[in-house]
Amino acid sequence: MGVKVVPRHGKSFKDKLYLPGIIGGMKTTLSHFTKNLKDVNKLKTMQYPEVQPTDLNERYRGVHRLTKWEDETEKCVACYMCATACPADCIFIEAEERFDEHDEKRPKEFKIDLLECVFCGYCVEACPCDAIRMDTGIFSFTASSREEFVLDKKALMANERSKDLDNG
Repeated sequence: MGVKVVPRHGKSFKDKLYLPGIIGGMKTTLSHFTKNLKDVNKLKTMQYPEVQPTDLNERYRGVHRLTKWEDETEKCVACYMCATACPADCIFIEAEERFDEHDEKRPKEFKIDLLECVFCGYCVEACPCDAIRMDTGIFSFTASSREEFVLDKKALMANERSKDLDNG
């Protein structure tokens, strides 16, 4: 088994200047620019945020939500699996004892920092009791301060499943 010699390209002075590549890229950009100027009606733009996108992928992950039992109590058993699986370490849980018929414990505090979250969905996959989901379909989440991006248990339970996802 011998050594294979791969010939190197770009040894000429013209290739070392990168001019052919730059000119080719500028030619492509100019052709798209002139095509878009000729027929402005074919541009794929929307007046965001007045017009929200409706053609999101069916696998789109929206903002998190906590699911509830029929009596409006949370399904979360504070097992810390979602917080352990989170690569961004943005989920904070504090457990307390539970005195109803559902489980042994529940989260006293459950917070997700959306500014740290990478929306990977690992927390949803790790949850053994399907208590946390990312099916709200909320496309944009805006706030005026950093504290508003930290969702607590009450806010997470107020998030509802998107009606568009129910139909799809």
